[in-house]
Formats: sequence, C-alpha cells, structure tokens
Amino acid sequence: MSSLSLAAHHDALLVDLDGTLIRGSEPIPGAAEALEDSGLPVVYVTNNASRSPGDTAAHLRSLGFAAGPADVMTSAQAAVVMLSDHVEPGARVLVVGHDSFRDLARQAGFEVVLSADDAPEAVLQGLSRELTWSELAEGCLAIRTGVPWVASNVDTTLPTERGLLPGNGSLVAALRAATDREPLVAGKPAAGVLRAAAELVGSTRPLVIGDRLDTDIEGAVAAGMPALMVLTGVHGVDHLLAAPPSSRASHLAVDLSALSAPADASRIESAVELECAIVDGALHLETLADGLGGLELARAVIRLAWRHGAETVSVSDEGLRSRLADVGLRVG
Repeated sequence: MSSLSLAAHHDALLVDLDGTLIRGSEPIPGAAEALEDSGLPVVYVTNNASRSPGDTAAHLRSLGFAAGPADVMTSAQAAVVMLSDHVEPGARVLVVGHDSFRDLARQAGFEVVLSADDAPEAVLQGLSRELTWSELAEGCLAIRTGVPWVASNVDTTLPTERGLLPGNGSLVAALRAATDREPLVAGKPAAGVLRAAAELVGSTRPLVIGDRLDTDIEGAVAAGMPALMVLTGVHGVDHLLAAPPSSRASHLAVDLSALSAPADASRIESAVELECAIVDGALHLETLADGLGGLELARAVIRLAWRHGAETVSVSDEGLRSRLADVGLRVG
C-alpha cells in the first residue's frame, strides 16, 4: 500500500456542500479541518442555487470553512453560462428561483422579467425556499411557449439537520409534469460545472468529493475525474454497490478524514480480494476472513460486485449477514 495520502495524489479538491460539508445550518464535524490539513486549493461546488457565491462563501466562513466568493462555483452560475449558448446577449429571461439567481442573470447582461406576459426568451429555474405557486405558474406558461428552459440542478432532495427536504429537482418535476418538457441541466451531474470549477484553480488532477451518486459522483465520471464518496449525506454503501458504471466512485470513506490517510485505504480498486460465487445473479459469500470489517469489507464487496455485474449480495449464514449489515450492505 502506498504511503502517500489521498490528498497528495491531487492538486485541488472540488467539494460538494450539502451532505458533504454541511447539513442545513450545521457543519459536519471535522470537515473544515480536513480540508485545511490537505493543503490543497478547494473549490466549493454546489447544486444549491438559493444563495449567491458571496452569500455561500459567507455562510461557509460562519461554519469554519476558509471560503471566499472566488472559491465558489454554484449551479446557478453554470446555468447562466449555459443559457448564453442558447439565446442572444441581452435576451429577456424569466427566473423561477431566488433573487440571487436573478442578480446573476442581470450581471451576465440578460434582461430579467417577472411574467410570462413579458415574452421571455428563456426560463431559468433554481431552488428558492420562498418559491410560490404563482412563480411556478409563470414559469409553466413561459416554458409551454417552447423557449429554452435551463434548470440549475435536478436534486430531488436537500439534506438538512432535520432530514431530507424537497430539492430543486422536486420543483422541476412539477413543471415537467405541467409542460411535458425536459429542461437542460446545468449543475451536477453535468460535466461542465466541475470542469469550470477545476479551471478556477488551474487544476489538472482534481478530486471530486460528494455524498450523492446521481449528482456528485455521476458528474465526476462524466468529467473524467476521480471521486471520493463520503457517507455523511444522502447515499450509502448499498447504493454504491448497485450503482451503474456512470455513477461509481473511485474512493469510498466515512468522511473527509480519508484525505490524510493513504490513498489505497479508500480506493475501491485496492480493496482486498474475497472468495465468492455468482448464484442467480447475486454475489454469494460463503466465508469472510476474521477481523475484516468496516469500510474495508464494504469496499471489497463492492469491488467484487462491480467485477461480476451483481447488484445484490447473498450469504450462507446469519453471521455473515450481520457482518455485512454492520457496514451498510443489505443482503437479498
């Protein structure tokens, strides 16, 4: 096993916020210290479009993270950049979302309108906790005219200290159902937002860090970047085992403390070999070495499942079932 830390293999960290660094208004213990100790430039990449980059940075600083506005890449920023490829400069844009999203659109030279009656040439949609039915209705009317519709992200849920709450994807689903149209998506899992984040710091060897397979990890795969999945947010070990190749992390760890540990300690492809058989399409385990447990065991099982195309695990006795359950793996 290489003695080099995971951080030492990279030149920047592209880090998700909700579920990775924070839960709602609370920091995840040890996250700020782990980023600082890595010694690497950090870009805070968030699909949350309800805050401006400046407000996002201020919020992070209040929670102990060393963040400035230039260190933040939001899905709202990515959406405004994407929109520029679909409409002319100065186009009229209806924003279904937070006022900070409207500010970004104005700063990019677009004319922000508030009603479908103002003949918008595009619709931008992002999360706002104050969003009303009337705003959704205006977006619906505008989208139904056939203009470009760009969603900042399609995260269905948002991790908070109280649990999972509706995310922008849930609101996008409402307009999708009402218009029978599909939006263009700017944030993760689109590769563009992560590539733009890497360019902010001139990174050629970034590590993406996140908690969600369908956004953070899938985005990393799309961008051709290695990814560390942490277990502090939405998805767990069993989700990763069943993930398709398009959303498979290269590393798995409990939290960001993995950055200071040897890279092979979290790398899935470096997991120990296990004896197994494939029975009715499931990965079947007869025995496990004594002392093998925790995420070392989880990574080994996930590695085997991916190798054999299995999405479920079976075992020969209840003792093995219990050991797998302890690491978050459900046995079929």
